[in-house]
Amino acid sequence: MDYATAFAISAHGMQVEKLRLDVIALNLANANSVAGPEGDLYQPLRVVSHSRGVRSFALQIGDALQRISLPGGPAGSEVSSLDVEPRRVHEPSHPAADADGYVSYPGINPVSEMLHLIEATRAYEANVRALNAAKTMAMRAIEIGRAR
Repeated sequence: MDYATAFAISAHGMQVEKLRLDVIALNLANANSVAGPEGDLYQPLRVVSHSRGVRSFALQIGDALQRISLPGGPAGSEVSSLDVEPRRVHEPSHPAADADGYVSYPGINPVSEMLHLIEATRAYEANVRALNAAKTMAMRAIEIGRAR
């Protein structure tokens, strides 16, 4: 495997984790939002990454390199809304309260979102370390080539 491939794989991993961080931030920002004027309540989102099945390593790398060049975010990942029940809180004085005095908030668990945030951050850092390791190896190879 050449260094460009290693760089591309790490870059793709960082793109996926960046997308996860963006989605988690969006969920946390809307955790206490109420239904809009149309009555639509925010649906929590989640990034779903998937492979195309178990195949040879060379084919997977070739596919990864092709997908990286596509516009519109990392391929093999999609953002989907979660079908969760809204969180109902008894707040009779709230302007968005229903007839029973309950306000519906999105079914977002901030603790769970923070755990996903830590996980995505660690995965991003691992991809950065892999990129730096490949860069260091490439630089060492150049130094060895110069020494001869």
